[in-house]
Amino acid sequence: MLADLVFVNAQVITVDEKNRLAEAVAVKESRIVAVGTNKEIESWIGGQTQKIDLHGKSLLPGFIDSHLHLTAYGTTKLGVNCKEPHIQSLHHLFADLKALAKKTPKGEWLRASGFNEMKIEEQRYPSRWELDAISIEHPIQITRTCGHISAVNSKALELGSITEETLDPAGGRIDRDEWGIPTGLLIETAHSSLLQIAVYTEEEIRKAMTMASADFIAAGITSIHDAGGFGPENLRMLQQAVKADDIKVRVYAMIGSLNRSEDFVEKMVQAGVITGLGDERFRIGPAKIFTDGSSSGPTIATREPYTSNPDNYGILYFTQERITEILGEAHKKGFQITAHAQGDRAIEMVLNCIEESLEKYPRKDHRHRIEHAGITMPDLLERMKKLGVVPVPNPPFFYEFGDGYLKNYGQRVNHMYPVRDFIDNGIIAAGSSDCPVTHYNPLLGIHVAANRISGSGQAVGANQRITVLEAIKLYTWNGAYASFEENIKGSIEVGKLADLVVLSERILDAAVEHIKEIQVDMTLIGGKMEYVRDAVTNC
Repeated sequence: MLADLVFVNAQVITVDEKNRLAEAVAVKESRIVAVGTNKEIESWIGGQTQKIDLHGKSLLPGFIDSHLHLTAYGTTKLGVNCKEPHIQSLHHLFADLKALAKKTPKGEWLRASGFNEMKIEEQRYPSRWELDAISIEHPIQITRTCGHISAVNSKALELGSITEETLDPAGGRIDRDEWGIPTGLLIETAHSSLLQIAVYTEEEIRKAMTMASADFIAAGITSIHDAGGFGPENLRMLQQAVKADDIKVRVYAMIGSLNRSEDFVEKMVQAGVITGLGDERFRIGPAKIFTDGSSSGPTIATREPYTSNPDNYGILYFTQERITEILGEAHKKGFQITAHAQGDRAIEMVLNCIEESLEKYPRKDHRHRIEHAGITMPDLLERMKKLGVVPVPNPPFFYEFGDGYLKNYGQRVNHMYPVRDFIDNGIIAAGSSDCPVTHYNPLLGIHVAANRISGSGQAVGANQRITVLEAIKLYTWNGAYASFEENIKGSIEVGKLADLVVLSERILDAAVEHIKEIQVDMTLIGGKMEYVRDAVTNC
């Protein structure tokens, strides 16, 4: 049998059990059929075989982002993106919104995403009255980069039935001025409730999904764990888009919603659909709920007060009893379960739930997860190991939010997203971006995991630095393990899916501070070339 495609003269980082390096790989149809030296692969080459000489560049398993929001990221491309370099102040943001208003029919939403008040000159949120000056005929919503907070205008408040008399929802807050008038700033569930009104059309969502998939593939991502979109309709459209090949990345879809509602989760659990249903392209993942807020907000639930505010312990969405009720039932029905838990108080509650659920209904190899696992103190680390929990940390957060972490959490940064501790304690953690909260580029995640330095150059928990090879494993084999798929992907081994990424240089030989500058040259999914960088001409 001859191969359809072979790569030779490569730095093949297999990420197999022994972290072996090789020189060449052969692919037949959608699978890897041989891994070895250039000489060993020669027998697989025939007249119809495509042979690609990588001239020493790195060849890796396709990257797996174990927690991002495909639809939410895609929709950021439909409005104003506050992370564009030219948006340095509210003035720049308002100018872009005014331009958008001119071409948007009256009554339709004007949206901006990726807003970070700490990255603009004013270092504050816009008020409803400033947004009213842009338009009172369009509802306006500016979503903070964390996805937990938004600033809206009066029209949006009107559509959300938010007035001076409206009470704060459980797990959220409506910001008010000194006279009790809502300022337009909506926090946690107050923000997420408005998402049920500020809906996108199905056409917009399908377009967003397609654009997001293309961007991820260009970054070397071949599989994603989608952490929830806009409810059950989003799940339906995800499946349809995969079937239509509009979404080309492989999808492991969590059962959860950005509106923070547990209703969808409970209905899916009762429906009898469980984790693992699907195929190599699309598979049902864990049942997921939110338990607390955003690490950069900051609104996470902590056991000790914030270093920046002795009166602030963050926001909790549910009681311990309610968390255990929702996720415990999902565990009982056979789901892998998970929860967004950032602060140590929230993490402790999720671990309590997992422990109680396993005591009542024991199950081997459950691989229950904790999304983010932000502040994982030593006692929580020990419980994670004992219970066999898979944490899903977000290394790239430090690059964008690290300075704020130092301010808000002080010495606790030494236990934030603690990948060194996870590895040293034999806990399998899967790397993720939480895009669009921060950038989806896995090479940025690998860079930050190895360096633990913020964008301003500050060290943030340097005790948690790991090697580049360890970081690569977070974004490959560990991601496959977190979705029960390590037997079919996550490493370059015979029989596995030919999901591969070629880098612009030798990542293991690069200076550690240079990792984020490395580019993706090629991305293959199932042996098919889905992306080739324009500048690549010598392969």
